[in-house]
Amino acid sequence: MSKRVTRVNELLKREVSLVLHTRYQEAALGITILEVETLATLRGAKVFYAVLGDEARIREAHTFLRSHAEEIRREVGKAIVLKFLPHLEFLRDDSVERGARVNAIIDSLDIPPEPPPEGDSPALKE
Repeated sequence: MSKRVTRVNELLKREVSLVLHTRYQEAALGITILEVETLATLRGAKVFYAVLGDEARIREAHTFLRSHAEEIRREVGKAIVLKFLPHLEFLRDDSVERGARVNAIIDSLDIPPEPPPEGDSPALKE
């Protein structure tokens, strides 16, 4: 990935998040922009987001972002000057939830710690 695309990704991430949390405060509550992946041509970008809350809140956020994508794009376009402002496609990233589930499973396991091998006792090394 070129340096330019990387810079555009970070700029879009910051500006989309700013628009969501300033203009759409109530609807964007609990939505976090995690990453933006822009095409090399700068014609399109995938905006990955996470949502805090239950399934109903996730559906609300999905519906909101899909229906307001062009408005958000226009607002971002006012702050960013690019030859081509990418079309924004919002995709939910559930990796945070999967990670939390894996951690909960690991924490629930009752695995006793392994005793140190007999030859590696710290008292014997002195």
